[in-house]
Amino acid sequence: MESLLFSSSLLSAAGGGLCLRKQNLKLLPLSGNRVNLRCNSSNVLANMKSRNNLVTRLDGHQESSSLFFCSKHDKSRFQANATTGQPEAFDPKSKPNSFRDSLDAFYRFSRPHTVIGTVLSILSVSFLAVEKVSDISPLLFTGILEAVVAALMMNIYIVGLNQLSDVEIDKVNKPYLPLASGEYSVKTGIAIVASFSIMSFWLGWIVGSWPLFWALFVSFMLGTAYSINLPLLRWKRFALVAAMCILAVRAIIVQIAFYLHIQTHVFGRPVMFTRPLIFATAFMSFFSIVIALFKDIPDIEGDKIFGIRSFSVTLGQKRVFWTCVSLLQMAYAVAILVGATSPFIWSKVISVVGHVILATTLWTRAKSVDLSSKTEITSCYMFIWKLFYAEYLLLPFLK
Repeated sequence: MESLLFSSSLLSAAGGGLCLRKQNLKLLPLSGNRVNLRCNSSNVLANMKSRNNLVTRLDGHQESSSLFFCSKHDKSRFQANATTGQPEAFDPKSKPNSFRDSLDAFYRFSRPHTVIGTVLSILSVSFLAVEKVSDISPLLFTGILEAVVAALMMNIYIVGLNQLSDVEIDKVNKPYLPLASGEYSVKTGIAIVASFSIMSFWLGWIVGSWPLFWALFVSFMLGTAYSINLPLLRWKRFALVAAMCILAVRAIIVQIAFYLHIQTHVFGRPVMFTRPLIFATAFMSFFSIVIALFKDIPDIEGDKIFGIRSFSVTLGQKRVFWTCVSLLQMAYAVAILVGATSPFIWSKVISVVGHVILATTLWTRAKSVDLSSKTEITSCYMFIWKLFYAEYLLLPFLK
């Protein structure tokens, strides 16, 4: 077959934009279905690796190509190295606005969907401790602020450590994250997580609330064990243990510890496990399991490559997807029954109607998802987080 010579500064393909340095490239056929890209100027063979399937075969069939796709956050800022196929180090000179881009990088590093979940969960659980109108006071909001700030700093430590431990995996699954893209160096990542963990513990200590301090400590221990690559640790490799870690933090620690922070430290009342608190803990246990299972569905390709035995890898995406949907539908059914037994009419109406709407919305959305599309699965995962937020808005109305 005759060689094809072309010059390009930008190629595009389904699923993302491909950024290459402008240079002459010679397309040479090899044996089998492989296609090589060769640079005329240096004759360096570029066998570039990527997570994306690109139509590159000359006979019109699909072939797994090795091209690095740029993040949709800013495609012009991530270049593929023509020799290695991996993203090159982030070039500060390419930033149009240093301060804005620094904020954007930190925003992505902090994993904002987890930040929102943390804030809403603490606010919601704190109001479960409110027994009378006079409880809604500056004292309550001061206690909530202490808990939110300390928890957010610990949240950044946990998600940051996970990114530090998963840089190579994230280059496949989440190349837009700052460490995977090269915007942050490993040293920068370490400095951020170390600083935020220290500040979190410092605030928890000076506040003097033991429920708050223990919530931070247990979250720190489980978050570290989940991610860090040390003997007997990196529990995320084991699907069941990973799910239990997320359940322990999101379902048990958040509900009980932050409730006790308000109940005992702020209001000075004895420990009491109320009906709404028990329901919130049980319901969020279901939700946390769903989040733990669902988060791995769009990441199946990178997890397979790096030996992460998630449920999506072992059982398949479709099976895990519908298991998650079924678990949430069961949780909503229980919530409707619990709401219907409330002695307060307003609580009964809000709980029942609210959960019927959420269950219906979930089912409608789930049926429309194309499980062969990573984009749609990821979008549905973020939709699950929105349902998570909505539940915390409903919980204070359950009496």
